[in-house]
Amino acid sequence: MAYIKNLFERNFLEYASYVIKDRAIPDLEDGLKPVQRRILHSLFEMDDGKFHKVANVVGHCMKYHPHGDASIGSALVVLANKDLFIDRQGNFGNIFTGDEASAARYIECRATALAKEIFYNPKLTPYVDSYDGRNREPVLFPAKIPVVLVMGAEGIAVGMSTKILPHNIIEVLEAEKACLKGVKFQLFPDFPTGGFIDVSGYQDGGGKIRVRAKLDTSDPKRIVIRELPFGSTTESAMASIESAAKAGRLKIQSMNDFTTEKVEIEIKLARGAYSEETVDALYAFTECEQSISVNLLVIHDGLPRVMTVTEVIKYHAKLLVKILTKELELEKKELLDKLHLRTLERIFIEERIYKGIEKMKTSKGVSDAVVSGFKPFLKEIAPGTVSPEDVEHLLRIPIRRISLYDINKAREEMDQINARIKEIKGHLKNIVAYAVKFLDGIIAKVKADKELSGGERRSTIGSFEKIDVKEVVRKDVQLKYDRDTGYLGTSVSGQTVAELSPFDRILVIRNNGIWSVTGIPEKAFVGANAWYIGAADKEVLSSIVFTLVYAEAKTGFPCIKRFTIEGWIMNKDYALLPDGVTVLHGDSRTKFAFTVFYKPKPRLKVLSESFKAQNYLVKGLKAGGVRLAAKEAIKVEVK
Repeated sequence: MAYIKNLFERNFLEYASYVIKDRAIPDLEDGLKPVQRRILHSLFEMDDGKFHKVANVVGHCMKYHPHGDASIGSALVVLANKDLFIDRQGNFGNIFTGDEASAARYIECRATALAKEIFYNPKLTPYVDSYDGRNREPVLFPAKIPVVLVMGAEGIAVGMSTKILPHNIIEVLEAEKACLKGVKFQLFPDFPTGGFIDVSGYQDGGGKIRVRAKLDTSDPKRIVIRELPFGSTTESAMASIESAAKAGRLKIQSMNDFTTEKVEIEIKLARGAYSEETVDALYAFTECEQSISVNLLVIHDGLPRVMTVTEVIKYHAKLLVKILTKELELEKKELLDKLHLRTLERIFIEERIYKGIEKMKTSKGVSDAVVSGFKPFLKEIAPGTVSPEDVEHLLRIPIRRISLYDINKAREEMDQINARIKEIKGHLKNIVAYAVKFLDGIIAKVKADKELSGGERRSTIGSFEKIDVKEVVRKDVQLKYDRDTGYLGTSVSGQTVAELSPFDRILVIRNNGIWSVTGIPEKAFVGANAWYIGAADKEVLSSIVFTLVYAEAKTGFPCIKRFTIEGWIMNKDYALLPDGVTVLHGDSRTKFAFTVFYKPKPRLKVLSESFKAQNYLVKGLKAGGVRLAAKEAIKVEVK
């Protein structure tokens, strides 16, 4: 048993770790899930400047992703619809309507220039063997911007989930620039569907936000939805409006969807309904307003970690400096190697060192002749030596190149190399300024990109009050009470005691001191002597002072109990009074006068006495009553 238990625990942990790290949660460094990373890697490998059939890209990607073509195809469509890293050609669906993309054999795609600039650098990218060992795939791309914030992400793993909202790419880059300069910054989400967003509950990547559709209410009898809240489509929004209309919460005559490249849902209102009064109902009962909880969970250093937007920006600002430094140092090394070879070539040809190998009969003699020919010129060579690899390179120079060698052109090329090396050294000394300049270049390209609409913000940040459903809904449910039978409900034939909304709860206080809070029943027995029936609204009830005048069980002496009701558990009976007492009067007024009549007895001269309810303290529900007199009461009359 112990072996089986350990086996299950180990296998479960391996499965959970796999789902978290290799499927559902994006990595902080490049902001991609494994399937997205493999799709981009495939596009970079296939890149020839032309569009590729999505079916071909999916087939190529299956070399790296062992989970079937369906998962790759759907992930590619989602990634392409971000309009950032994949150029599209054909029908890739519609994020507004929720329409699906055409079959993979009909649509085409390719990597964008932005994707290549942000991700692609094989010399700095770590690679590992693919699942079958036949190919090599990237572990992580050296991303130069915080992609995880730009694209957003959503995923459910084992025991954890992530919900990262997309942000405006220009604002993200500006925040990264501010971080590099040591200036304070603040970032809020931006959605491709537009709409209004209330970020008062947003906590730097955590908390929650509320989103609303943009409504055109210029016509009093017609409402047009121009922009959708994040997470909704025209289909889901219209379905929620139809459901609300069927439930009687909206009065609409008809609804039409004219959405193409922009959202346009026309709602014609029924007779007697107007735009101003219908807007709140749309926000309260439909997808026109939603609340979104946020959880910025990413994979960082191989482990899942919850972070803030500020932490992500700071991490990527440091990462950008690190990547740019590596790129500059790599380019500098390559230029120095190139300059070294060009210097050797110039001396080899200008000084006719190649003439010294004509009489040599062995390969060693040839090599020695080349090395000895360079001895007078070693000061001009940066390392000060000529390696065997250098000799091999020089000996491979074709005769045609030697005969056509242009000394001035060669010196000009070497001057350009030296100038670039000097420029790189300057960038390395001022690497932060260089990083800011790089980000400025990305911003300029994004602003010039028509596909990205110049990087303009699409969602409007604002503050709006949460619509109270109880205030919006009509109170048209009639609650009736039949005192003869003791039944209460909407289908009872009796006196109407309250007009309520479908969301209301009702408070019933019976004549025996038992009270309860329930939903609105069709027909329920509450007894023939219920003295209070009303809506159970905590704000309203907290201001109502209830009064009970009753006679004690053993003595019959009159007592008064005043109280308020502020909390309850639904469908539970509560006792206000001890067992056996007789309730003489119940009242919900703050001030009133009443008279207690006593049972006639020998030597009892005063048979009645008047009191004012407001003269007695309001106590808790569990507190006992206050005795009014040491006489047996028989009835109470109220003025």
